[in-house]
Parts: sequence; structure tokens; C-alpha cells
Amino acid sequence: MSKIKRLLQSYSRYISIPWRSDAAAAQRVIFCVYNENDELRLRASIDEFQIATRNVKHGWALFDLTDTFADWFAKQRYAKKYFQKPELVDGLMHRYLAYIKQEFETFLQVNDINAGSVFALKGVGSLFGFLNVRDVVAEIAPLVPGRLLIFYPGNYENNNYYLLNGHDGWDYLAVLITADKEF
Repeated sequence: MSKIKRLLQSYSRYISIPWRSDAAAAQRVIFCVYNENDELRLRASIDEFQIATRNVKHGWALFDLTDTFADWFAKQRYAKKYFQKPELVDGLMHRYLAYIKQEFETFLQVNDINAGSVFALKGVGSLFGFLNVRDVVAEIAPLVPGRLLIFYPGNYENNNYYLLNGHDGWDYLAVLITADKEF
């Protein structure tokens, strides 16, 4: 059985457990960690995660971060100058984070997410080199009344998460789900 199928099985078992209503925002986050080489397989299987979620009577919405940097950057007044001096972009990452939060808030409103819903986030690998996932999670997790599911390409060791095997490490209060280890 493939690692993505095992990840789906682990997720399915976890999502079927009754949810605590008094969990803090950081405790309502679920990380499905998988090898970055399996990104395309994971993306092809996202509908199966949705089906598993809906089978246990939870709502589902999917937000894709993949193109957010390009969308945000294209709207920048001085985008052409930033291509000439890319080092200037580093000082704008707080604006990019604010853009993600704004897009996320709009998406939440459109999709009517409630306390019984899973809000899935894919494309976090596209943040690599721009933002830390922890900063994005810190901004958006409190906005989600249900569960925030992060599809995370990388690995997990000693209570640290490594995005695309780079050091993005920190310790989350989130639930960890992998193909080999269940919550």
C-alpha cells in the first residue's frame, strides 16, 4: 500500500473521533506530513481526504496556497523593480502574510465554515523561502472554528517540522498524522 494511502487511512481514523469543543486554536490544527516526493500523489488524492471527512459528517473546504505569492507579487506597484533587486522583497514578506490572511478570511466567508468543518490547506511548499509555515498557521488557525488540516510536504523529527527537508522547525501543539505514525 502506498504511503499516501496509509496517510489517508490514518487521517480517516483520526477524523472519525469525536471532537472536543473546548480545544484552543493551536490544538485544532492537524498536520498530515508526507514526503515531498509524494506531492503529486497527495494532490491527486485530496478528493479522497474530502470523502473521508464528509463520510463522518464534517464539512470540507480546500484552500490552495500554491499561487498566492505570484498573485500577490503581480499586484505590487513596484514589481518590476523587485525583479531588478530581489533582496528588496524580503522586507515585504509581512505584506505577503497579510495578503494570505485576507484571502483566507474571504474564502472562509464564501465557504461558510463552521465548528463541524475541516478547512484543508494545500500548497504550503510554495511558502518555502518566503514565509515560515508557523507564521501562516499562527495567523489563520484562530480564524477557523473547526479543524485546520495542513498538507505538509517534509518530515517530522524530535517535535520539529521540516518543510521540504529545510529547517522550518518548531514545536506545534497540532495533531501529527503521518503514513507510519498515527496521532
